[in-house]
Amino acid sequence: MWPEPRALAAILGMALVTYATRTGGVWLLGRARPSRLRTAWLNQLPGAILVALVAPAVLAAGLAGFIAGACAALVAARTRNIALALVAGIVALQVVRRIG
Repeated sequence: MWPEPRALAAILGMALVTYATRTGGVWLLGRARPSRLRTAWLNQLPGAILVALVAPAVLAAGLAGFIAGACAALVAARTRNIALALVAGIVALQVVRRIG
């Protein structure tokens, strides 16, 4: 059973656009001269992406999410370990939900 031709064309088109944007970014960064500003920006990017993904969930969880987010931020500030901070935030969220 084959998919509808328009659906297949849409999927292939989206795959092509996704591939082009990813390889285009790598190509552009490869052609640019390294600078301290660009290096600092790229070093901060993973944390910024993580915050952008986690912040809506923290806000949607209400007070429990705020407490868990504060716990995760405290662990991150003290240990500089994002994975440990995520685990601490998840544990804190579960504990607060069970208590309340």
